[in-house]
Amino acid sequence: MSHFNYFQSLLASLAIMALIFSNFIVKSQEKNPMDKSIVYPNARKADQVDDYHGTKVADPYRWLEDPDSAETRAWIEAENKLTFSFLEKIPERAKIEERLTKLWNYEKYGPPFKEGGRYFYFKNDGLQNQNVLYTIKSLNDNPRALFDPNTLSKDGTVALSGWAVSHDGKHLAYGLSASGSDWMEWKVREIETGKDLSDQLKWVKFSGASWTKDGKGFFYSRYDEPNEKTKHEDVNYFQKLFYHRLGTPQSEDLLIYERKDQKEWGFSGDVTEDGRYLIISVWQGTDPKNRVFFKDLQDRDVKVVELITEAEAAYNFIGNEGSLFWFRTDLNATRGRIIAIDTVNPDRKNWKELVPQANETLESVNLVGDHFIASYLKDARTQIKLFDLSGKFVREVELPGIGTAVGFSGKRKETETFYAFTSFTTPTTIYRYDLKTGKSTIYRQPKVDFNPNIYETKQVFYNGKDGTRLPMFITHKKGLKLDGNNPTYLYGYGGFSVSLTPAFSIANLVWMEMGGVYAQPNLRGGGEYGEEWHLAGTKSKKQNVFDDFIAAAEWLIANKYTSTPKLAIGGGSNGGLLVGACITQRPDLFGAAVPAVGVMDMLRFQKFTIGWAWVSDYGSSDNPEEFKTLYAYSPLHNIKPGTKYPATFITTADHDDRVVPAHSFKFAATLQAAQAGPAPILIRIETKAGHGAGKPTSKIIEEISDSWGFLVGVLKMDVAMKP
Repeated sequence: MSHFNYFQSLLASLAIMALIFSNFIVKSQEKNPMDKSIVYPNARKADQVDDYHGTKVADPYRWLEDPDSAETRAWIEAENKLTFSFLEKIPERAKIEERLTKLWNYEKYGPPFKEGGRYFYFKNDGLQNQNVLYTIKSLNDNPRALFDPNTLSKDGTVALSGWAVSHDGKHLAYGLSASGSDWMEWKVREIETGKDLSDQLKWVKFSGASWTKDGKGFFYSRYDEPNEKTKHEDVNYFQKLFYHRLGTPQSEDLLIYERKDQKEWGFSGDVTEDGRYLIISVWQGTDPKNRVFFKDLQDRDVKVVELITEAEAAYNFIGNEGSLFWFRTDLNATRGRIIAIDTVNPDRKNWKELVPQANETLESVNLVGDHFIASYLKDARTQIKLFDLSGKFVREVELPGIGTAVGFSGKRKETETFYAFTSFTTPTTIYRYDLKTGKSTIYRQPKVDFNPNIYETKQVFYNGKDGTRLPMFITHKKGLKLDGNNPTYLYGYGGFSVSLTPAFSIANLVWMEMGGVYAQPNLRGGGEYGEEWHLAGTKSKKQNVFDDFIAAAEWLIANKYTSTPKLAIGGGSNGGLLVGACITQRPDLFGAAVPAVGVMDMLRFQKFTIGWAWVSDYGSSDNPEEFKTLYAYSPLHNIKPGTKYPATFITTADHDDRVVPAHSFKFAATLQAAQAGPAPILIRIETKAGHGAGKPTSKIIEEISDSWGFLVGVLKMDVAMKP
């Protein structure tokens, strides 16, 4: 997995958080919880003032940046008490959780992958907190559970966050994370016996593992040991690439590469399928641009070769034929193309284009069966094309419909691969694809207790503030009346080149069962139309993202899908920033907001954990010009006292070490103090989860139920559903 694909999966994992309900009629028998004024917990205002290039900026709640101080813990307890007492007054909340739990309880599969003559795949029986890794020797074999994370903790908060199978199929290297932390501890399991070896690797973060061909060890990246007390807040610099040999202590791991002169550089090491080379992708934060180095593994003493020394474009390694390397790149092609580089003659004049840029965006490429399997995005939906190794088009893979397809992994000489297909109304289904015949057959199809035929999805196009044409998916029950009275959940992200594509969600399904409309626009800042689209929503152009989202809301209202009192907006992580910016810029436009684990303090985000890595998208307050841009839209700094803000339900975790909780803490305290209207400003603080990745099913259901329950209450939804 490349550096950027790794970060993209982490970021995209928080492009979650859409929500819920049931097969019965529910009417509120109590007074609306908004009928009573809310008394917010007291939050002390300190005299902290910072000077940013001559501009004085107050930060009265700086003390909330310490999540473990007695004062902060007391505030967290008081806020949670207020939030849950509010939710308890919403009678629909329990019914939502009941329905959500019932629908969630179905078998879920991931696409199989093959290594050492075995197949491996993930499965969840339905309500298991964590997915289980299974192995089989043939597709018709009885599966054996190889790794079940659910046995590691009673509450399901220990997650399998990384894995790599040795080429001979004998060993599994696996990484565990606890309570949603990005920190991982890696171990090794014998696949045949299921027993763990003595190997134990610590202080691993933002890294996978890649085995050598002989199966004697693997490459991984780690940071120096942090301060135990502040490991969830301290910045992460100077990642190093190591080789670990089985049966040896971590202290004896061989340092492969480090750069003492480049504190922000990270290293992702991947061994080529033939075992000859170690490909080192050199990343810097979340910028998709990277450098590429490599090491010939036939000679232990040979130095690392710096093949691509400038981070001017994205280079994703696909595979190789001896010294000939194939890459997916956006160099001189913002929507992506496939090139070949002969490392014996690496001068750029010798680089060869195999598959030129298309009208669609080339997201990824896999090498299976001596074919390039190229995954494109066509207006935010998947399109798969096959090319031979010379770059000649072979065929397009016929997908089951308009949706998202992922997977297509495999070996160069294999003739089969597997992929997962999903859409807003299609539960994730696993297909086996035969490269010889070009046919897809269903391998695993889930059974979910709902009728997809009563729902419909449309893709509309609307104009942004500056006239840019933007796509948006809208899903709801058929027969929807366009009278402006439909509760609508508008969900967005818009950053880090993450593409929002169609996907099935039990949370969204229950929302639509309640009569809600789910809308998902593709904002600039994402990757739907390539790097140019991404850059149009970064740094000095970040306001485009907020304008695009606001324009989506205005389009939904103008076209009678909904109205301000019935319109809720949501997003997580960078999407939480999106929601925070939009409610501070247009508090009059929305009826409710659900920002999850959001980046709210745009002047200090780079001072914590991996926050510095986002400077490529956001810029930094350390730069005078970028400070002006950040200060102009930073959600925390644009809250105005005496303003009527929409009902807001903020969610975070007290030890999130990706977007530290101080963002949400300070935003909540400031917004509560400024609120002039009757709408509640609440914060839900999870005490045993992090940014979202690896969050147990039980906690996901609880959080969604609370968020959906909040919206039912504040949007005054008349929830009525039929089986």
